[in-house]
Amino acid sequence: MQCLVSNSQSRTGARKNGEFIRHRNGLALSIALAVASSICGITAEAAAQTYTPAYENMPAIPPIGVRTGKYMDVPDSAKGPAVDSAKGYRIQNLGKDLYMVTDNANQAMFLVYEDGVVMLDAPQTLASAIPKAIAEVTNKPITHLIYSHSHADHIGGAGSLGGRPIIIAHEETKKLLARDNDPQRPLPTTTFNDTYTLNVGSQRLELSYHGDGHEPGNIFIYAPEQKTLMVIDVIFPGWMMWRRFAVAHDIPGVFGQVEMIKTFDFETLVSGHVTRTGTRADVDLQSEFMNDLKSAAADALKTTRVGEGVDPRDLANPWAVYDNFIDRVVVQCVNAVTPKWSQKLAGFDVFIWDQCYSMEQSLRID
Repeated sequence: MQCLVSNSQSRTGARKNGEFIRHRNGLALSIALAVASSICGITAEAAAQTYTPAYENMPAIPPIGVRTGKYMDVPDSAKGPAVDSAKGYRIQNLGKDLYMVTDNANQAMFLVYEDGVVMLDAPQTLASAIPKAIAEVTNKPITHLIYSHSHADHIGGAGSLGGRPIIIAHEETKKLLARDNDPQRPLPTTTFNDTYTLNVGSQRLELSYHGDGHEPGNIFIYAPEQKTLMVIDVIFPGWMMWRRFAVAHDIPGVFGQVEMIKTFDFETLVSGHVTRTGTRADVDLQSEFMNDLKSAAADALKTTRVGEGVDPRDLANPWAVYDNFIDRVVVQCVNAVTPKWSQKLAGFDVFIWDQCYSMEQSLRID
């Protein structure tokens, strides 16, 4: 018997001869975890935590809402530079007076020019850090604020920045913010539909809109001289995407935007979340994962029959019949992608079930 993960990765169970052990009931899982605890070093406490799978061939990674131990460790390839705990943030120089500020969970950028600072997003968690980060570089005021999109986790700190900056966003973002009526997310003062170029002093930013994906109004922000591209909530460098394609509004749109990102001449990608900036290789890796996920879900849909194995007492309940069908599709999808990807993407075990559910739903409906 071979360990899939170490003691610190006990959540994913074990595998035999390269194949994941599947458990038909809680007792089998208890036995497997007990064996794994002696061979792989899983703690007795983790081994004692069990769940009762509802289907055959259940993945070793437990489904949503079930825990059987610690999450898998974050691989070194996904880690970024450490944050100074005394400061609570770090600054990364992206070239020619362009900087990223991050707490290693959320990211924003700022661009210094001759007369001031252009702020790009203002995450809630960085609201107090942004003025300090800028002050490390310059004493110039924030004259412009660009919203990548409307979500509060990226611009919910805007209301605390002070001053009266020109706020630039897509027209759809202004519509959503007007609906939300959140004083911490002031309405844009300048909007655009397709493209917008901001020239300030000797600095230049090119804003463009490529349709609905993560949400309507989510824009690409490109600094051509610094060869830096900022696209939020689409790519997660080295990581599994946040749950359900980062709660994407339109999953086919996300696929299209990943391909669009590849067409830009960039060296650094600022993606809005997790612990480091991204590279072209990160985009290629996520693209490969997404296409594998799509293929796995499509294959599962083709080979799974609606109503098979449903308790006869539930056949008059269409919600139950399709819940059973969708679950079995997702079980097959998770099993298909886990051997290749579980060690390549940080947080794989946290959100893989979410991704398979979303992909299955999109393939059936979109």
